[in-house]
Order: sequence, then structure tokens, then C-alpha cells
Amino acid sequence: MAGEPTDINFNDVVAFLVEIAALVALGAWGFRSGSSPLQSWLLGLGIPTVAIVLWALFAAPRAVYDVYPAELAVKVLVLGGGVLAAFTLVPIGWAIAFAILVAVNTILLYVGPFAR
Repeated sequence: MAGEPTDINFNDVVAFLVEIAALVALGAWGFRSGSSPLQSWLLGLGIPTVAIVLWALFAAPRAVYDVYPAELAVKVLVLGGGVLAAFTLVPIGWAIAFAILVAVNTILLYVGPFAR
């Protein structure tokens, strides 16, 4: 609500950017994977859409369902899929850097000074 203090920290901002990057990577991978233009468009738009819906239902800070195993599974699926997609899209060094960023950021969401 308006006027409420927020407790957003730097790691939360990085987590949001990592999530957006994972969605972009999934979409780019989908566009490249189709064997026809229609299939490319369906995959390029469909995969990120499914990821967004799953994230909103189970993994978002204000998720519809608070089911920890589902939250963990969706995070592994979306973020892991984004990392795997990055390995097919960008030079290996960038993909490794993204994988490390995803891992460190996710760990810091659960342990340490930025834990939720």
C-alpha cells in the first residue's frame, strides 16, 4: 500500500534483474529453437509466459500459493532454465558469470544478511 515502508535491499533488486534476465534468455532460446517461424514465435513467447505464470503462482514474494516445495521447484526450473539457455546463446564466459550470479543471489535470499 502507499505510504508503507519497504524493506527492499540490494539483493532483492539483483534478484529481480536476474529473474528478468532469465526470462529474456528463455524467450531468446525459444525464438531460436523453433523449426518454423510460427513455432519460433510460439516458443519465444510461450516459454516466458508459462515461466511468469508459474513464478506469480508459486515463487514471487507475494505468490498466490505459499507452498515451499513448489516455490523451490519453480525457481530451479525458471532460473536454471535461464542459465541453460544462456549457455546456448552467449559466449561461455558470460554464461558462467550469469550462472554464478544466479547461484550467489539465490543463496543470499535464503542465508546471510539478505535472507528473507
